[in-house]
Amino acid sequence: MQKYFLPTISLALSFVFINAQNLQNTQKPNVIFILVDDLGYGDLSCYGQEKFETQEIDRLATEGIRFTQHYSGSTVCAPSRCALMTGKHTGKGLVNKNYPGDFPLPENTLTVARIFKEKGYSTALIGKWGLGNPTNSGSPLNQGFDYFYGYHSQMQAHGHYPKYLWKNNKKIYLEGNKNKNRKQHSQSLFTKEAKTFIKRNATKPFFLHITYAIPHADLDAKEDWLSKFDGKYPEKPFRNKFSGYRTMKNPRATFAAMISQMDSDVGEINQLLKELGIDKNTLLIFTSDNGAHAEGGADPEFFNSTGGLRGIKRDLYEGGIRVPFIAKWPYKIEANTKSDCVTAFWDFMPTVTDLLNVPLTEDLSGISYLPALLGEPQDNTKQAFYWKFKNKQALRQGNWKILKINNEIELYDLSNDAYEKNNLVKKYPDIAKKLIYLMENEGLN
Repeated sequence: MQKYFLPTISLALSFVFINAQNLQNTQKPNVIFILVDDLGYGDLSCYGQEKFETQEIDRLATEGIRFTQHYSGSTVCAPSRCALMTGKHTGKGLVNKNYPGDFPLPENTLTVARIFKEKGYSTALIGKWGLGNPTNSGSPLNQGFDYFYGYHSQMQAHGHYPKYLWKNNKKIYLEGNKNKNRKQHSQSLFTKEAKTFIKRNATKPFFLHITYAIPHADLDAKEDWLSKFDGKYPEKPFRNKFSGYRTMKNPRATFAAMISQMDSDVGEINQLLKELGIDKNTLLIFTSDNGAHAEGGADPEFFNSTGGLRGIKRDLYEGGIRVPFIAKWPYKIEANTKSDCVTAFWDFMPTVTDLLNVPLTEDLSGISYLPALLGEPQDNTKQAFYWKFKNKQALRQGNWKILKINNEIELYDLSNDAYEKNNLVKKYPDIAKKLIYLMENEGLN
């Protein structure tokens, strides 16, 4: 009897596995988009960081694809997030700077979340928003998200031990942080909430947008993470002189601890997908909202946070807008691969419509990078990438990049000069003229 029983069990298990695989292949893919705050191009060890390691995100890169020329939507938070959500760069977008009180997205704005929701997805935003609040049209619940947990306001998100967070349109006071106690770090709360959402929606398609506030200042890590780095680096204490950020005796150790804490949490999300058996049907993306910052004691020079690129947050040089970008989707995205395809935040919405086979009716700034994700040839050399921030404009087409800063023109060939050291505007006036024309037209609202 036994000699027939074991093969039967084996055959049954194989049948279940094959059916599970087939089910995953026919289901709509889940999408998790992890967006962190002010992480520089060189702040991950898989992008060259040498003063600490990001083992979990490195593993994500090994399991998926790493892009070397991906750009944020802007050089600061709100317009970058607007570009991601709407598929429009800052010349066409609704938000082109950080506004006090957070400028709300208008009612009926076409957002990525709205597209997912209309296709039957459960949608959630967990973390920092900054594009509206419960009193106006910009609330996440008015922009396509079924569920929200986190910070509405960018200013509130400067603190990682808040008095309260929002759950949908209700304030949830954190007892562990009452009376200036520091027991509930928002990063950990966001990870816990994200894992709960994933478990609750594991059997149906979902779009989860996790927007961690790390490593934005205030620099503030959990004590168990800080203890791993305290005393490891020569410190340069930071004193609060009208900056709004807290005084720090060990900002370098705290910065490394924050990123390591975030790295561990990303690993928890990745591991949970595997445990639930839904990783093969989940596109997982990780990136940053802009380049490295130098606020609250952060020291991008010490950590080489830009990876040698020129400029930081609030600049339109590469260091202010080129960011890490990693994507994983087993059996769809080839593991341990790299792409030099030039892409940007406003390409996410066309990618989503491509993924879901949704016809586009809006005039968007970007194109789908789904072919590049799947390892197919993709030529973006004709696409114009445009940024505007205050008195600065920049445009990239192919390997040429032109900047207009205080009416001064700079031209760089990024194929030979990614660090933007050699201004070629006088050497190639015809190319400069052509790109200036494009920049002026892209910048029209």
